Amino acid sequence: MTSNSPFAASQPGDELASYIDHTLLAPEASHADIVRLCKEAAEHHFKSVCVNPIWVEAAKKALLGTGVLTCTVVGFPLGTHNTDVKVFEARGATMDGADEIDMVINIASARALNKDALVSDISAVAEVVHEADSLLKVIIETSLLSDDEKVLACQAALEAGADFVKTSTGFNGGGATAQDVALMRETVGPDLGVKASGGVRTREKALEMIAAGATRIGTSSGIAIVTGGTGTTSY
Repeated sequence: MTSNSPFAASQPGDELASYIDHTLLAPEASHADIVRLCKEAAEHHFKSVCVNPIWVEAAKKALLGTGVLTCTVVGFPLGTHNTDVKVFEARGATMDGADEIDMVINIASARALNKDALVSDISAVAEVVHEADSLLKVIIETSLLSDDEKVLACQAALEAGADFVKTSTGFNGGGATAQDVALMRETVGPDLGVKASGGVRTREKALEMIAAGATRIGTSSGIAIVTGGTGTTSY
């Protein structure tokens, strides 16, 4: 599929950096690790940092005045929280200063082709996120779904008012593929964001995802991507 994104493989690192959610979701991450992540994001002009909810306030403070957004995760990494718990998490995260929320769907609902359940779960979170003028990305965990289930999940996210669909948590096996990104882009059309996450460790891979239709890249290898090196971990 040909992407509607204006992003081309010849674009310089600074423009590529603007697509990157610089990510650290390791459970053992320390305050010093988060501060370092934010410093790196500011230096390289990444779009956001993505951290666990406990670190939202620290990241927001460290990023003050940099223009880098603060992103966090909800229902992570399994998506098996009750909807009211996801809503509570999302509300707390936005109150702490999160500009963007990446929520995990109920994967069992997608596997059961239960679109109504997915829409109900996503829309409840979308409501509180949008009340705070923040954005909602919906993680569908592509490695656990068939193509039909991926399409259904993306349709549900679109119907529920999400701002992005996202491939993966990086914690449940598999990761982003160009084929999945293209399928997601085809399903949601040109107006919804598509975030490729999981296994995106090099500039070449990031550009492949963007060519397939991604408008955001979630990775812990952002520096390697913009400098042409290689990374070791990606969420």
